Amino acid sequence: MSSIMAKSRPKHLNLLQIRLPVPGIVSILHRISGAILFLLLPLLLWLLQASLQSAESFARFQSLMAHPLAKLVLLGLFWGYAHHLLAGLRHLLLDLHIGTELETARASSMVVLAGGIVLTLALGLQIW
Repeated sequence: MSSIMAKSRPKHLNLLQIRLPVPGIVSILHRISGAILFLLLPLLLWLLQASLQSAESFARFQSLMAHPLAKLVLLGLFWGYAHHLLAGLRHLLLDLHIGTELETARASSMVVLAGGIVLTLALGLQIW
């Protein structure tokens, strides 16, 4: 019996062929966005402090934020924040046993993905 089980098991696990469900993708993106926001927090605080020192430093900050690359980074940070917030609220509801059914969990994860993109696009229209 053990020889049959040994033959049916894969010899290696190809992570590129695994199809993760949407709630799993949302959960992984929640962790990634949280880590990125945490790691970039000192930079954001330094930029805030530098912009508040004087009128000249605020003018430098404004000219920095006028650059298209800085706007893209800002949009990426905002997407991370929006996704992390929405996914965190979803996880809180799941902890309260709200939306734990399969179809509801899939629908809420799609709402989180779409909500993060919609909020980011709305901000993108405001800053561009």
